[in-house]
Amino acid sequence: MALLGTTRVLFKNAAPTRKLSCSYSKFTANVQQAAKPAANAVETPKIETITQTSPLTDKFGRHHTYLRISLTERCNLRCKYCMPAEGVSLQPKTNLLTTDEIYYLARIFVEQGVRKIRLTGGEPTVRKDIVDIIAKIKAIPKLESVGITTNALVLTRLLVPMQRAGLDAVNISLDTLKPHRFEEITRRRGWERVIAGIDLAIQLGYKPKINCVLMRNFNEDEICDFVEFTKDRNIDVRFIEYMPFSGNKWHTERLISYRETLEQIRQKWPDFAALPNGPNDTSKAYHVPGFAGQVGFITSMTEHFCGTCNRLRLTADGNIKVCLFGNKEFSLRDAIRGNCSEDDLVALIGAAVKRKKKQHAANTNTILHTMFKRHCLLFGSWHHDNNLILSTLSTQGITHNRISPQMRNYCMQRDSQLTHVDETGKAKMVDVSNKDSSKREAIASASVIVGPHIAHLIKENNMTKGDVLSVAEIAGILGAKKTSEIIPLCHNITLTSINVQAVLNMDKYCVDITASVISCGKTGVEMEALAAVTIAGLTVYDMCKAVSHDITITDIRLSSKSGGKRNFKRKDV
Repeated sequence: MALLGTTRVLFKNAAPTRKLSCSYSKFTANVQQAAKPAANAVETPKIETITQTSPLTDKFGRHHTYLRISLTERCNLRCKYCMPAEGVSLQPKTNLLTTDEIYYLARIFVEQGVRKIRLTGGEPTVRKDIVDIIAKIKAIPKLESVGITTNALVLTRLLVPMQRAGLDAVNISLDTLKPHRFEEITRRRGWERVIAGIDLAIQLGYKPKINCVLMRNFNEDEICDFVEFTKDRNIDVRFIEYMPFSGNKWHTERLISYRETLEQIRQKWPDFAALPNGPNDTSKAYHVPGFAGQVGFITSMTEHFCGTCNRLRLTADGNIKVCLFGNKEFSLRDAIRGNCSEDDLVALIGAAVKRKKKQHAANTNTILHTMFKRHCLLFGSWHHDNNLILSTLSTQGITHNRISPQMRNYCMQRDSQLTHVDETGKAKMVDVSNKDSSKREAIASASVIVGPHIAHLIKENNMTKGDVLSVAEIAGILGAKKTSEIIPLCHNITLTSINVQAVLNMDKYCVDITASVISCGKTGVEMEALAAVTIAGLTVYDMCKAVSHDITITDIRLSSKSGGKRNFKRKDV
């Protein structure tokens, strides 16, 4: 069964109370090519004007044109700052995106405005089909660049075929120029192969970026050596600030700031000068005059660059991450495998992008701890009940475009006679073809009593399954849209707006749910509103039952309906 509408897998650490709405309108063009210059004008490079309706434009106006795709969780090194010596538990292969799914998602992102894709891991070169993946992705129309981030252990063997396949850029991770240190930090041998890979990349015409994580009391004495490494090589050495997290035992004292590194370099090269940076560059570029290469600083810890971030990430198991430092993830894999339509997949991506914060949170330790554990956990699950997908996404501020038309009509006559049975008492659907179309609206409500313990867990967003309120809200949206598939005698109707709110009430230790549904049609939408609050309530129960089964879903009721011949408004509302 095709999954209709916006969908998402649950995510954590979101604000627990907010308005969430989903409305539908005809999809408008996301990208408009800039007008060609006049014949006598100076020709400028073509640009694309991205409207606010683009799924890849967040609520702060940042348009995301850069996608990083993790091809695998596996790696052939065991870097100390990345993982423990024993490695990490890997997910089953079936949890990871297939090659076809990777290409499918890459194409969708490019069609929405992505122009640069970087393949990462784990270590992407451990994939046997890495060359084929590059070739297939590179062939996507409008994609301008395909790059790879690698440890370069096998680069001398793979770089030529990857270049032939269309590889445009190479990033190489290297934290030391000393072989014995390389073995110490990576817990593996292979430094010489990495250097050979760098030199081969230069020979083939690349300007490889060398990513170096600086760590106090480990490689800080090599800062100037790395700068010297750019003297005769056309490379871009990028110093990355060390990021403490649980996997490296939270050694915050090992962080060497950008300013401290810059000062140390200028003691040897006083004319070490800044270079111009692009609008979306994460690296602050510098160089020593006369050197072939350059140096950059990625200041994730001390000077964030969130305001110009244009990057999205796709994890190996198919989750979209809108922020490297965040732990909100939306499962595109589950949407695909749940037969989600392409239009709805675009809406899911747009919903994820709209939730991107202005900048990453201040509590970096907590975030990075979650990042380290992230691949060991599946954020959310897909619950199937008569093919009703209850895993969800927040659609705060997003307009759902290009919705597949699903028509449903439901009729209530003015008298007290039951309308869904014939003269013999058998069930029947009501013929509404002779009714006039009008704007119909219905509001319903429900309450889920969870008790003080669960209420505090929801408030702190510490539920194991993630953000209870966000999941309940979108589950309610999906419930409204699936009403005709759950209630046998309901017809299909076009819903023009669904607004679901799940609000934590700490005074009563409950979750109050309201749903407003609007349609322009021949019948009311009270069933959709009631279905929305019911499904939302069931979702709250599902996400909290691991803590306690002493949960009560109560007060499911219609608050009001309007637009038809029998309007209604509950007196106590």
